[in-house]
Amino acid sequence: MSKVLLEIDGKVARITLNRPEVLNAIDHEVPAMLSEAVIEADNNEQVHVIILSGKGDAFCAGYDLKAYANENTGSVTQKMPWDPMRDYKWMWANTEHYMSLFRASKPVICKIHGLGAFAGGSDIALCCDFVFMCDDSQIGYMPARVWGVPTTAMWVYRLGAEKAKRMLFTGDKISGTEAEKIGLILKAVQKNHIDNEVEKFAHRMTSVPINQLTMQKLMINQAIEASGLINTQRFATIFDGISRHTPEGLNFKKMSEEKGWKTAVKERDQGTFDWTKNKPTN
Repeated sequence: MSKVLLEIDGKVARITLNRPEVLNAIDHEVPAMLSEAVIEADNNEQVHVIILSGKGDAFCAGYDLKAYANENTGSVTQKMPWDPMRDYKWMWANTEHYMSLFRASKPVICKIHGLGAFAGGSDIALCCDFVFMCDDSQIGYMPARVWGVPTTAMWVYRLGAEKAKRMLFTGDKISGTEAEKIGLILKAVQKNHIDNEVEKFAHRMTSVPINQLTMQKLMINQAIEASGLINTQRFATIFDGISRHTPEGLNFKKMSEEKGWKTAVKERDQGTFDWTKNKPTN
């Protein structure tokens, strides 16, 4: 079974992240498979709207830390001295795959359910044109605390500087209700209504000619691009690599290898570990 599914349903294309056994966590194949599905849907002359969702108990838990943080192959955290451009090439390719959602000529709706969208999963979601969330689902970029920088930088463009700093200086997770309140997403909906809300919104756009949808999206997106989006993403991608090779990032990686990624993530998210001194805070 493919890790990313594509279904054409009349004027709507449905793309589904399909690794439910790991909460749709991102491995080395998922980014390219996602962009391939987006391009195929975008090139389909029947399709007006694309809906992106995740199968199972969450939209996407982020990068698969069982594969990336626990491993010691040097694919994500290299042995010293490390090559920043090798890291950049890999992560920039992933960022470009996620941005296929932003650059698709047709509107893309992301539907976040269950546990929510975290870390790299939030990168994917925020590249979409619209985000609907269950009101009790959560979204956040927890690696902002250590071992990560959001390479798509969409937090900045959706929230503005102050609110983006509030999220990325803390690495907090917030509910769909709070995400709507601060303007990160379009709408938070009760979980038993989210499917209907997304379908109704998508259906409203299916009666608009594709060329009209494309022109509106290009016009709005160019304003974002003209403000420096690509340069910001290049900085973010370089900094993401650096963050995984700082003393603190290496300490996080070492704990993941020795005690398991779940322990390292718990210490990171609860703020109970000093990654600079490499010891508990109390």
